[in-house]
Amino acid sequence: MPPSHSHSHGPDPDAPPPSAEALGRRRRAVWLMLLLLVPVALATMVGLFVLWPGDEPTRAQQAAQTAMPPGITFPDGEVVSLETVECGLDPTTSQICATAVVEILDGPDTGNFEAVELPPEVVAAGVAEGDVLVLTRDPGTEGGPTYGFFDYERDTPIILLAVFFAVVVIGVARLRGLASLFGLAFAFFVLLQFVLPGLLSESSPTLVSLVGSAAIMFVVLYLAHGFSARTTTALVGTLFGLTLVALLGSWAVSAARLTGLTSEETVTLQGYDPTLSFSGLVLAGIVVAGLGVLNDVTITQASAIWQLHEVSPESSWRELYTRGMAVGRDHIASTVYTIVFAYSGAALPALLLFELSNQPLWTTVTSSALAEEVIRTLVGAIALVLAVPVTTAAGAFFAKAADTEAGAATDRRLTALRTRFAR
Repeated sequence: MPPSHSHSHGPDPDAPPPSAEALGRRRRAVWLMLLLLVPVALATMVGLFVLWPGDEPTRAQQAAQTAMPPGITFPDGEVVSLETVECGLDPTTSQICATAVVEILDGPDTGNFEAVELPPEVVAAGVAEGDVLVLTRDPGTEGGPTYGFFDYERDTPIILLAVFFAVVVIGVARLRGLASLFGLAFAFFVLLQFVLPGLLSESSPTLVSLVGSAAIMFVVLYLAHGFSARTTTALVGTLFGLTLVALLGSWAVSAARLTGLTSEETVTLQGYDPTLSFSGLVLAGIVVAGLGVLNDVTITQASAIWQLHEVSPESSWRELYTRGMAVGRDHIASTVYTIVFAYSGAALPALLLFELSNQPLWTTVTSSALAEEVIRTLVGAIALVLAVPVTTAAGAFFAKAADTEAGAATDRRLTALRTRFAR
């Protein structure tokens, strides 16, 4: 859920290149920060190894397979004719249903024509001859297969938008944009192969979401922004923010007694596996939702600190922190309302239902359905705000530490070790 406001995510491309001395300071700062990050990276790798889902299907997956009739497929079909008819149980409300004759476009019955009943909400959305629909095909036991409406076919608009998105990102950001797309692909891989299956297993939802999010951030940040002191500083702040989201979210979900059973989807999941921790799923959603916003804030703060340090290397830690926070406060002010509006937009249908009810406002806000969104927003916003001073302080600390003799000595020792292993 990226913020919609505009700001710089990196150094000014028109700024003069850093001097050799500045590059040396950056390199020493990276080595110092890696002393902190390497143990975290190792812990993340161990977590991925221990928590990685096995090949055996979970209880929810087994139940879903049992609930779905065997042999169900989802072929496409093109509408060749449409016959509408009035329908509905309430005679005072006019509803239009339809019977569509569709040509099957794929599967064992390709080329056959089948009659498919369309409910009134599908007809009201607009169906015409030539439209392509996604159907369900039940092979049945007697009398041959039966077909039904499943959804609209949306391949073309989604593929066109995805291609346009990739072209725009690469065209504007060039190699950095291409790297960010690879990072996005890696993020989806971790979500689909680790986080989602892990949430359906008996593993802790908190650990699964935290380990998966940390793994995503380690790869995505360096891919999108390059291996630099700025990116490493941002990673420190991002990991702090994720940890704070997990801890604060865990307390908030428990204190507010959020059950997680507030949507049709979660009720369906409960039918598949009642033993799932649905309050844990709420917390996992809070952690995953915080990824993009934390990344956005921390990379901007880290960039500001390192630009300030290179312009004025004689500045003290306090001066760097004070000037960096001057930038950070503006960023906080714009990002906080962005995250609130984004969550409000996601919950808009629920807000409309509450608008129609006669419940008191505070009863509505604290109801189970809306409380999840409120707590998710507040936890994310708190972590976002606190990540700014932590990232600023970390950047200023490591920037100044790299200037000391201890930082230079650390750089010499690590360089010697790297040379020895290279041999």
